[in-house]
Amino acid sequence: MSGAQAAAMPEWVWVPKAARIAREAGARLREFFAEGVATEYKSDVDLVTVADRSSEKLIRERLTEAFPEHGIFGEEGTRERLDADFRWYVDPLDGTTNFAHGFPQFCVSLGLEDRRVQEDRRASSAELQRPGQNQPQRKEQNQPQRPARLAPDEDGTLVAAILYDPMRDELFAAERGRGAWLNGHPIRVSRVPELSEALVATGFPSRKRHENPNIHFYQEFTLRSHGVRRAGSAALDLAYVAAGRLDGYWEFNLNPWDTAAGILLVKEAGGRATDFSGGPFRLDSREILASNGLIHTELMGLFEDMFAGRKLSPILTPQELAGRRAKRKAR
Repeated sequence: MSGAQAAAMPEWVWVPKAARIAREAGARLREFFAEGVATEYKSDVDLVTVADRSSEKLIRERLTEAFPEHGIFGEEGTRERLDADFRWYVDPLDGTTNFAHGFPQFCVSLGLEDRRVQEDRRASSAELQRPGQNQPQRKEQNQPQRPARLAPDEDGTLVAAILYDPMRDELFAAERGRGAWLNGHPIRVSRVPELSEALVATGFPSRKRHENPNIHFYQEFTLRSHGVRRAGSAALDLAYVAAGRLDGYWEFNLNPWDTAAGILLVKEAGGRATDFSGGPFRLDSREILASNGLIHTELMGLFEDMFAGRKLSPILTPQELAGRRAKRKAR
């Protein structure tokens, strides 16, 4: 990295250590992927492999060493120090079905949540003491009291994200207020202004897919967009929205470890993340809608009409689409 690039990099608080952990876990996944792994079912159709469990074990151990006071909430069962001020949401292998079938689209996802109540946060992450950094001792009377914590069902603030794709050696990183980055370069969402010109993505659950309504939305989005992708890793789909590779993403019934890192990446890259009606996104939300922001209102309108059973607007012809593009360029 050149001096100019290095100078543009933010003063990270959590990313350096977390990035090393994600890279180490990703290297282990890459080895398992090359060798092939046996799979088993943790429910009727949900797969799990030795790679998932090995990766989570490594991440749990490394996070505990690097951030001993932080909690960990992992997909494969890790529940440690959940009353801590900070909590890591860990997906040790997002895209397990892809991995098990030899399809190289999966990643390691780590998202950090600050669970202190808002009024007791003493500073943004830019002002927090960096790990290992010595600071002068304060007098006892000036020591702040331990901040109050949120209720178990309340969301904190996402403050750091690391997402590592070991097959492409792509490391996505973000901290609140410091932008989103890919392999040391800043990334931004796309500038695509309309759904008809957008490339969007979604996903389908492994279990109870017959009860999931998404196939109906998939059809309409396919007809009304430039294309819909279904690549099998929610975390990577969100990272791709942040990087401008996708213009939007929606899905039902995800878990906090699926979305914690990706949501912060999207927001720090200038995008928007809500539920389908435009309400605040929550980590336990059953709906996620992320976009470059420019097409968000149009996406919400389509969801509103479909949920209400209203007749949808006619799908534009290629000639009509070309005419709209011409008018926009002439402005």
